[in-house]
Amino acid sequence: MINPRNSRLAAAISLVSALALTATACGDDGSGSTGAKGAEGPGTGKIVFWDENGGVRTAIWKEIIADFEKANPDIDVQYVGIASTEAQSKYDTAIQGGGLPDVGGVGAAMVAGITAQDALEPLDDRIEGSSLKGKLNEAMIENVRSAAGRDETYTVPISATNGVLYYRTDLFKKAGLGEPDTWDEFYEAAAKLTDKRKNQFGYTIRGGPGSIAQALDSMYGQSGIESFWDESGTKTTVNDPKNVAALEKYVGLYKKATPEADLNNDFTKMVAQFDSGGIAMLNHNLGSYQDHVGSLGVDKFRGIPQPELADGTRVMVSNPVSGLGLVKSSENKAAGWKFIEFAASHASNSKFSESAGLIPANKEAAEDPWLDKAETTKLGAEALFSGDTKIVQLPYYLPDWNTLSKADSESGFQKVLLGKMSAKDFLDTLAASLDEAQAEWKEQQG
Repeated sequence: MINPRNSRLAAAISLVSALALTATACGDDGSGSTGAKGAEGPGTGKIVFWDENGGVRTAIWKEIIADFEKANPDIDVQYVGIASTEAQSKYDTAIQGGGLPDVGGVGAAMVAGITAQDALEPLDDRIEGSSLKGKLNEAMIENVRSAAGRDETYTVPISATNGVLYYRTDLFKKAGLGEPDTWDEFYEAAAKLTDKRKNQFGYTIRGGPGSIAQALDSMYGQSGIESFWDESGTKTTVNDPKNVAALEKYVGLYKKATPEADLNNDFTKMVAQFDSGGIAMLNHNLGSYQDHVGSLGVDKFRGIPQPELADGTRVMVSNPVSGLGLVKSSENKAAGWKFIEFAASHASNSKFSESAGLIPANKEAAEDPWLDKAETTKLGAEALFSGDTKIVQLPYYLPDWNTLSKADSESGFQKVLLGKMSAKDFLDTLAASLDEAQAEWKEQQG
């Protein structure tokens, strides 16, 4: 019987050797299929840029494009906004049939599938010979390299949205509690700020869609394990006894310091409960910061990096980093690279990140004054840029990662919350699937 994971991966990899359609120009006129080598081109003229989060970031990208065209009047950038839910399929269709852009927004969760089809240009030499040399956050560079599953850099990182522990400062102050900087303080606060009779809870645990990412963050944060794989690179650490113990303690909060409804809650319901005052602490990312500001102002809550261990160690799992890739089949790579370099520069990256409320990839942008007014983003940037935070790189490069970390595991995690499955059995099952997927991926890499 053919293993479905093998067949899916083989199908993706086989596209690399497929015959490419003849490339005649860049962008939307039919060029850009798998295997096409493209050309440096004149460095002037038209280029096409795909924004993989169209709508949400359209306005700020158009502003950056206008700045770029003013500085480079001989280059015309055609903006194409794509909904994030459609980006992967849009790339896959264009890789097979033609019509790729010159520059594309590529999130960490997509980069492995696109590079496996030989559609992106390696960028290490270009970065090394450009104004970006030494200016990009090393942790974000490592994130995009790890996500691709290769030693080369295929996207220039633009921004990141780290995991955040939001807490209600008004409720903490009323209870005489200090900031939950450590895991011990986190658990103490969760218990003390729970009063079921008043429908008041110290924490909200994510049991619905997206639960696994949050669970992994809590596990590695508490265990202090700094790598997703063992030294051999073949066995995951997800079911290490320290992680099992961490998950047991974490799920022990359910119904004791969290609402029972958390079993099915997604982040929108959790955010609403936090902002209404029924929840004292919430784990989410920077994406909900503006929601909290809109509901609470800036005086009733804070957003801080994940808690530290007692010895001051902070371990966090990686969050997908957004970046810009140079399409291999582009006939005008010189102009495409100029745009990427401009977008990742100090001024542009600062403008983009401030607008989006994200952590900038450019080191100089991360020191700009606007971060002083966006405290949560600033604290996240400091955690990333300090070099003290240990980042566990998740295996976004595995073709089955999204399935394994979502559809295949979320129902199992709910069983753990309900006491119908042990944390050890849940993590052992997940580990077996991950080890199998890793072995198949390594075999495909030769």
